[in-house]
Amino acid sequence: MKRFDEIDEQAVTNLRVLSAEMIERANSGHPGLPLGAAPMLWTLWSHHLRLDPQAPDWFDRDRFVLSAGHGSALLYSLLHVSGFEVTMADLKQFRQFGSRTPGHPEYGVVAGVEATTGPLGQGLGMAVGMALAERHLASQFNHEAQIVDHFTYSLVGDGDLMEGVSHEAASFAGQQKLGKLIVLYDDNQVSLDGPTSRSFHTDVCQRFESYGWETQVVTDGNDLAAIDAAITRAKHSQRPSLIAVKTVIGFGAPGAGTNAVHGNPLGTAGLQTLRQNLNWTAAPFTITPAVAQRAQQAIEQRGQQAHHTWNQRVQQLNPTTLAELKRVMQQDLPLDFAQQLPVYDEGAEASRLTSHTMIQKIAGKLPELVGGSADLASSNKTTIETDGLLTADQPGERNLAFGVREFAEGAILNGLTLHGGVRAFGSTFLVFSDYMRGAIRLAALQKLPVTYVFTHDSIAVGEDGPTHQPIEQLMSLRLIPNVTVIRPSDPNETVAAWWQAMNATDHPTVLVLTRQNLAVLPRTNQLAMTGVARGGYVLSPQKGLQPTGILIASGSEVALALKTQAKLATLGQDVSVVSMPSMDLFSQQSAQYQAQVLPPQVRRRVAIEMGATLGWERFVGLDGTIVGLDRFGASGPAADVLPALGFTVDQLVQAYQQTHVGQQQLNVI
Repeated sequence: MKRFDEIDEQAVTNLRVLSAEMIERANSGHPGLPLGAAPMLWTLWSHHLRLDPQAPDWFDRDRFVLSAGHGSALLYSLLHVSGFEVTMADLKQFRQFGSRTPGHPEYGVVAGVEATTGPLGQGLGMAVGMALAERHLASQFNHEAQIVDHFTYSLVGDGDLMEGVSHEAASFAGQQKLGKLIVLYDDNQVSLDGPTSRSFHTDVCQRFESYGWETQVVTDGNDLAAIDAAITRAKHSQRPSLIAVKTVIGFGAPGAGTNAVHGNPLGTAGLQTLRQNLNWTAAPFTITPAVAQRAQQAIEQRGQQAHHTWNQRVQQLNPTTLAELKRVMQQDLPLDFAQQLPVYDEGAEASRLTSHTMIQKIAGKLPELVGGSADLASSNKTTIETDGLLTADQPGERNLAFGVREFAEGAILNGLTLHGGVRAFGSTFLVFSDYMRGAIRLAALQKLPVTYVFTHDSIAVGEDGPTHQPIEQLMSLRLIPNVTVIRPSDPNETVAAWWQAMNATDHPTVLVLTRQNLAVLPRTNQLAMTGVARGGYVLSPQKGLQPTGILIASGSEVALALKTQAKLATLGQDVSVVSMPSMDLFSQQSAQYQAQVLPPQVRRRVAIEMGATLGWERFVGLDGTIVGLDRFGASGPAADVLPALGFTVDQLVQAYQQTHVGQQQLNVI
């Protein structure tokens, strides 16, 4: 019996035309990829991918990531024909405001979309993270039965493989020997502006082979049997696999094989020509009965049977293992998680060291905690001391050596988190968060509780100089919607910051930590947990009923504010000190609470932070002063750099004295 028949060919044509119709109705979209790649995705979905549309979050399902997210019309068509909750009405609302079929796939909008893609290259990185999570969890839960045993697939295009993040992620995947990662490459040699030869002549297969991948080439992108055979071979590889499928962009449409069909609707005449060339006569927005029946048999029923078999295997687990599996699947914290959190009454240490202590505490309570650094673990202090490196030979360990690959690190963290079953964190120096920014943004957009540990947080790193001294990074991270940025002022606030990160469920958390020592500040042992949760709090109140002014600071500058408060007291100024570790958490508090911390009638305010000033004006008002930096730092010992750039008690006293109601002052060096 033939593995493929005329119904499969009909299904490919049906998907091609339906996708083009969606784009035409929207008068917006990218028909090139759906028309060229429909054969490979139908082959994958109908003969390999294990999904249960009735239980789309089934834990042991295969994952598919459309890294070339501009081809979303094809993904939505596949979800519809496969029985997911994507109706024909949804397809007709493609790219419309408020629809369930947005222009690029968005995680959480509709079931079956495993990741938000569109920023090219990142989908491949997230697929790497998913495959890594699968192998890691298999090493933890497959001792009694095959509970975690699935593949991760991704479709990439030329644009994906031009982006540097794909190099980083592919190299990491090869190093890890992720044999259950299979990537289909839509090799049509055309990008948006024209032939890829204008800017790209890489031998892609050779490049991936150098990274440690298995590679195959399918010379005819319409040959379903050849595509199927390549996928079958890839599933037996011990290394990640790249299958380069030679396709024709916009197959069947006017302009096929050129960039003219990449990102523009075909038009009425073009759509008619497509139908004629593909010999398609069915009514618009139709799935033929034969295709619908084949999809139900090949995708729905096969996936449901696989899910049923998996449920039977799960029942073989002992109660303790089963309870732990359910806990990590649901991302619940253990009941005793809050026990034995450290409290600091005295002393001093860098917040990166306090963070290291917290990582050990959390790792002891959460077996699912996995993380690493961009080759800076010894500086970021992020090593889980009880574990070794997570490698192909030791997949159950929990320390990840990402190498100097910050962007891929961020994308892989997103993939780990999207897969589920792990709590992922990653680290680098704060100034190098710029290399990771695109992935942080996607984490926020996807509401993923990833934790970032960014150390060396200010000009106080001194001798490393302006290349390593962050200025704009802190405030720019605060600008990303749905990201909680916490810059703790001492060990107790650092403990509280980690507590916030581990309790996050729908947003990433950025922890901004020091290299230099931070003394335990008065009263933080009592106030830090609730204070950090609220984003800002009065750490040191005035002596009288109402302060004559307010000093607001974050991180290491809070200690400086306290010393300035004491000096001002000798000059007859009774000011309060507000620690504001998290602007966004403070802004989420009630107006009543914000007014308690920052009484509106007290207009004499000074904000102190060793970074960009833009953003602090909403807390100091038009009459306040911002002591910050809107210039780059300088190389030298911190003891020399800080006074040169305006961060001494005497300089802060002077800044306060120059702050007068009705006259805004901006002290920027």
